[in-house]
Amino acid sequence: MTKPITVLCLASYEKGHEFLRECRRQGCRVLLVTSQSIPRESWPLESIDEILLMPDNNKQWNREDAIKSVSYLARTESIDRIVPLDDFDLELAATLREHLRIPGMGETSTRYFRDKLAMRTRAREKKIYVPEFIQVLNHGRLSEFMANVPGPWFLKPRSEASAVGIRKISHPDELWPILEELGDRQSYFLLERFVPGDIYHVDSVVSEREVVFAATHRYGKTPFDISHFGGVFTTKTVLRGSEDDLALVKSNAEVLRGMGMVRGVSHTEFIKSHENGHFYFLETAARVGGANIVELVEAATNINLWAEWAKLEIIMGERPYELAPVRDDYAGLMVSLAKQENPDTSAYDDPEIVWRMQKHHHAGLIVMSPDPGRIDQLIKEYTTRFYNDFYATEPAPDRIRG
Repeated sequence: MTKPITVLCLASYEKGHEFLRECRRQGCRVLLVTSQSIPRESWPLESIDEILLMPDNNKQWNREDAIKSVSYLARTESIDRIVPLDDFDLELAATLREHLRIPGMGETSTRYFRDKLAMRTRAREKKIYVPEFIQVLNHGRLSEFMANVPGPWFLKPRSEASAVGIRKISHPDELWPILEELGDRQSYFLLERFVPGDIYHVDSVVSEREVVFAATHRYGKTPFDISHFGGVFTTKTVLRGSEDDLALVKSNAEVLRGMGMVRGVSHTEFIKSHENGHFYFLETAARVGGANIVELVEAATNINLWAEWAKLEIIMGERPYELAPVRDDYAGLMVSLAKQENPDTSAYDDPEIVWRMQKHHHAGLIVMSPDPGRIDQLIKEYTTRFYNDFYATEPAPDRIRG
């Protein structure tokens, strides 16, 4: 009898339930390393063989303690795979794989999917359009950059998620006090030309260096504007076969090939310049998209990215991967902070609604239809109603999880 594969999942934030369930459906032994602050009952316990708790401070684990703990666990468990379920766990997973010599993405490769400076440098080397940028390091070169590259500019942390920690710089004099405040952490940032435009995301499945599935969507308000100024978050499927759809699929494949992704899932963002219509690469991640994008993609295509990722991790290229059947519908997602603790969306009753958010002080819906025009209509109508019925705002966080 073949011994089951043991998958060790790292989750400093609660997510990836469907990944855990798919591992169980595939007959794996599932171990979960998670934070003490997350209630045990939050997880799909029927799909997990053992839960190990890490002390956490704002869900941050001590790296050396994690290495020692997992190494101690490996004395009695034959760990075959290590998978990070949250973006902030990617680097630790890579470190553990290299320390225990377990197959999967190592530390160097992981940098292309976590470090915004590394991925931009790589994209530029591969002749992929990317906004002009420079590492925050040499002040003379920074002055020269701002003199030659028209402002405004974005000051971006290299390893945060979403738009958290980004600051817009309108004049060179604004930069230096911020750098003084950052002190020795300056080198963990980059400065990038601000490109006005619409932001798109491509969510992919990659098997043996080939993109076997890609879904293209366009945000409403940009993530930066939502994070810093508030608003209802929306995103919707791009018209299939359109010029934008084809360009995004092509550019996404070039990015993932350039970054060296062998297998897994990815969430990649591009901005379409208002000035020249070019798509510029913004960032990529070797994970599923946050903000309920997994549910959006599944509504439009029938593909659950968590489940497909689990299959790829399990087979690890040892046998052919088969993508689940794909459906070509359209979907739209809207999410808002809500002034009510438990907002009631029952007044939204169109048959196209396929998902409702269940989260304190949040309202969210996904609509699905074979008609893209119907999605446009519902997103426009519901966004206006969300502002009237639910909308609330709060200060932008210094760091985001989820």
